[in-house]
Amino acid sequence: MTIVSAKPWHALPPEEAASLLARDAGQEWSREFLRQFQREVGDDPLEQLMTVWNISASSVARIFGVSRQAVAKWRNAEIPADRAVTLADLAAATDVLERYVRRDRIPAVVRRPAELLGGITLLQLAESGDTAQVRHQVAAMFDLRRVAP
Repeated sequence: MTIVSAKPWHALPPEEAASLLARDAGQEWSREFLRQFQREVGDDPLEQLMTVWNISASSVARIFGVSRQAVAKWRNAEIPADRAVTLADLAAATDVLERYVRRDRIPAVVRRPAELLGGITLLQLAESGDTAQVRHQVAAMFDLRRVAP
């Protein structure tokens, strides 16, 4: 069942949007609403990483090699420019994961040991500081050119 509204999503009163979300049995409208909303709001990449991967500030601190207090400051301000590449790598990996994996399954995917990673997880690889490799490995997971026609 597809739920349709006569108004564009951004013109809906919160109560009407909540009602549509609750009635969307097939979740098509809800997924599209979420995609449009995130595009409009411009999710903060650090918050998105923490939410999608379901990781704590302690884990983020290990990934970036800083204290939890530094992460807390970044969450209220901006991440320092010298950490931008690390965050961009993880944001790119997160984008690919969100495209191909249901969002509620991503935390398990990043925590599952992978043979191609020598038996470690994507999260462990990120915490080791090799975020470029995380980005590369996630892209490789979903490289459909490898599939024979």
